[in-house]
Amino acid sequence: MRRAGHVLVLVLATVVATLLLRRLGLPSPALFAGLAVGLVDALVAREAVRLPARAGTAGQAVVGVTIGTLVQLSTLSALGEHWLPVLAVTLGTLALSLGTGWLLGRHRDVDAVTGAFALVAGGASGLVAIARQLGADERVVAVVQYVRVLLVVLSLPVVLNLVFGVRAAAEVTAPQDWPVGLVLVVVCGVAGPWLGRRAHLPAHTLLGPLALAALASLSGLTGGSGVPDPLQQVAYALVGLQIGLRFTRTSLATVARVLPAAFALIVVGVAGSAALGLALSRATGLPTLDTYLATTPGGLYAVLAAAVGSGADATFVLSVQVLRLLVMLLAAPVLARALHGDRWDRPREDRR
Repeated sequence: MRRAGHVLVLVLATVVATLLLRRLGLPSPALFAGLAVGLVDALVAREAVRLPARAGTAGQAVVGVTIGTLVQLSTLSALGEHWLPVLAVTLGTLALSLGTGWLLGRHRDVDAVTGAFALVAGGASGLVAIARQLGADERVVAVVQYVRVLLVVLSLPVVLNLVFGVRAAAEVTAPQDWPVGLVLVVVCGVAGPWLGRRAHLPAHTLLGPLALAALASLSGLTGGSGVPDPLQQVAYALVGLQIGLRFTRTSLATVARVLPAAFALIVVGVAGSAALGLALSRATGLPTLDTYLATTPGGLYAVLAAAVGSGADATFVLSVQVLRLLVMLLAAPVLARALHGDRWDRPREDRR
């Protein structure tokens, strides 16, 4: 009964925190809320509590399906004749991420895999969900990734106003059809991990559902629908709680020591992405506003809202963002294997 009461308090606190953070306009409010609630509980509770492994797996599967539904022919076809420079800029962003990640990995409290994943630009929710499976310290990855997302989201209106003379005022969410969305989650969420495991796919609990949902989306079976927002928020909250509850005082102190260096490298990454956006504009002849938003490293729905509100080409922006997200997530297992040897698929031990 005591454990059940403890879990109920965690759930209620996460719901309240999610509503508060959503009201403040923060991206991925449920993941932030779950992370914060779990962290506080891990540090102050007399008795540690852990989420069932299946709860974390379910959360990762739903996140995978959510990302997979973004892959649509109508979106990717918007790249058109510009696909080559867009691909070059995407690979340039990956190289920039690896460079800053390598520098962070030189910090005495961070290993190479954690440094790389913490500063990969794009796919924050997916990377956070699979970081531990790929041998990284998910606590450092989660905090640094969402510091980056926050910096991007908070700086976006300022840059648009001061540099481009426009204001972003819109809210964009994925199209939702509850019956289709629920069927998609059940089918892809169950079959995806199983097929991913049989195919020896790394991080199969997320990448399996992602691949299956992407195929369904590309074939037109989803009708353009996505995962219902409440279900997305539950999944993000599970991922956040799972990570937050693994914090210890020692690991929190580690994150605190890492943050100054990480923040400086995040600023470098954001500035580098803006430079790549300028290069993309010159290579394609597209408006600088479009390419800047397309290469902004994080906060997908905030960036789309900015594109809609500022009159930019939202379809092109989405296509570039989705392409980068896929490249980053698919490159993650390969990167983990290269940096971490034969231990890439083993969850790292918690630091005490």
